[in-house]
Amino acid sequence: MASEEGKTEGKGFTVQDRRRFSPETGDARPEASESVTETEPVSAPSETQESHSHETLSQPLPEINFSTFVISLSTQALMHLGEVPSPLSGKVESDVPAAKQMIDLLAMLREKTRGNLNANEDRLMQDILFDLRMKYVEAVKKR
Repeated sequence: MASEEGKTEGKGFTVQDRRRFSPETGDARPEASESVTETEPVSAPSETQESHSHETLSQPLPEINFSTFVISLSTQALMHLGEVPSPLSGKVESDVPAAKQMIDLLAMLREKTRGNLNANEDRLMQDILFDLRMKYVEAVKKR
């Protein structure tokens, strides 16, 4: 057990609050920020990370809506099917079970949103699922 002075009596444990912000006021606690900088070394970003972050910041992001979300999921499925190179490695890699999972996720999303989509969104879901399922069948045949 810990006494009020912070000393331990016998066997036990000590609880130390490592939060960087005071729970009462929400202000930064100076002792927490000092301990974080001592225990967590910060490395400088590499040239590729810096150039990538500058490119990302300069490009406007697409509007977030249902269609862009569905297209994002379908792009992931295409990547797993080996149709699109991985953005991390730049290599075309195939992971058919992961592709099936993405296709099933899109099918579930279509089922759960049925009746709530406009005509364009419904057509997009139908077309994407059809195309992905055909590509999945081709990928399974190649195995």
